[in-house]
Amino acid sequence: MKTFLKNITLIILPVGTLFLGMQVGMSYERQQLAHEYTAMEEIFDGNLGTGTVITDPEKEVDITLLWSVWRLLSKHYISPENMDVTTMVQGATEGIVKTLNDPYTVFMPPQENKEFKQSLNGNLQGIGAELTLREKQIVIVAPLKGSPAEAAGLLPEDVITHIDGNPIEGFTLGDAVELIRGPKGTDVTLTVQRKGSPLDITITRDDIKVPSTESEIIEYDGKRIGKVSLNRFGDTTSKEVREEVEELMEANVDGMIIDVRFNGGGYLDAAVDLASMFLSQGKVVSVTRRTGEPTNHYVSGSPIAPDVPLAVLINEGSASASEILAGALQDASRATVIGKQSFGKGTVQEVFDLPGGTSIRITTAHWLTPNGIDIGKEGITPDIEVERTQEQMQADEDPQLNTALELLSKGE
Repeated sequence: MKTFLKNITLIILPVGTLFLGMQVGMSYERQQLAHEYTAMEEIFDGNLGTGTVITDPEKEVDITLLWSVWRLLSKHYISPENMDVTTMVQGATEGIVKTLNDPYTVFMPPQENKEFKQSLNGNLQGIGAELTLREKQIVIVAPLKGSPAEAAGLLPEDVITHIDGNPIEGFTLGDAVELIRGPKGTDVTLTVQRKGSPLDITITRDDIKVPSTESEIIEYDGKRIGKVSLNRFGDTTSKEVREEVEELMEANVDGMIIDVRFNGGGYLDAAVDLASMFLSQGKVVSVTRRTGEPTNHYVSGSPIAPDVPLAVLINEGSASASEILAGALQDASRATVIGKQSFGKGTVQEVFDLPGGTSIRITTAHWLTPNGIDIGKEGITPDIEVERTQEQMQADEDPQLNTALELLSKGE
């Protein structure tokens, strides 16, 4: 109760101060401002709480309120030099998007838009981790492979509570990302909650160069098992994976492992392309948009490895396109999925470029696996659940990989 009262006091005191200042101002400009406030009240009364779906906002929405506020700021704000027009327009746009309370629908100013596109192409600077906003908490989806975040021990499901000692309660995803970013060579300390206990993790920022895919052949119990690790689903992923799978097939591997652990996803089309390499026919994913009519995405019909024994590795950091690929292969009984329950990110976003180097990422659909599993609600449940602890990661021990190798070496 004491904390509650303290918070209320901190809110009430600044409001009281503002009220006194407004009374002084009104003493010499009361008549001039009164009609402006009255006009704003009328705008509020006419525009709030309608619940109407707007199809043409330019014609159907009265934004006099916005212009009234802008005029008042231009006329009365004490530091007009701080009123940058571009920043204000972008701020107003960002405010509209934030009212949706959807962490995946985001307006991206020029710098953020540039960094987002760089991340999909495998080039970015920072700590190398994918974040999301879940139940008003900033949560780690996955550290990128080979990133400073992974090296420092950041794990999926870690909840960030402080950045450099400062609490971030109530922060948006963009607010948190802005503080975590910084020049190469500088440090940032994240306080995370892990299984109920606080932990400080200091990470040195660096250039993050993430290869789309990596492959190798592992000799195990007299068998040759190909392993393809997918780090993202970007522009070039389909081409790179196809080349590596073809090379593995030419090497006559006895089985193949697709590793999408700590893969936060990427493009939907890339997931469909990859599934098509291993499936001769069938549905990959169903996408349901606001009309309610699902759009089914099917394989291309030109598989390059339709019969090789296959396993897919997933964990808590496998999300989005990773879950689509794993779910499609699992539902078709084409692969054995091994590891831990996936993250559960079951929505589609489309990116629309806007003027001035900005863009907006909009949630446009939900997706389901071929058997109707809602990925956003359930994630992907592995056929064989295998834990891999942080201690095992640090010791380079991989029981999930070993389980897949043993399974495939037996021809299963």
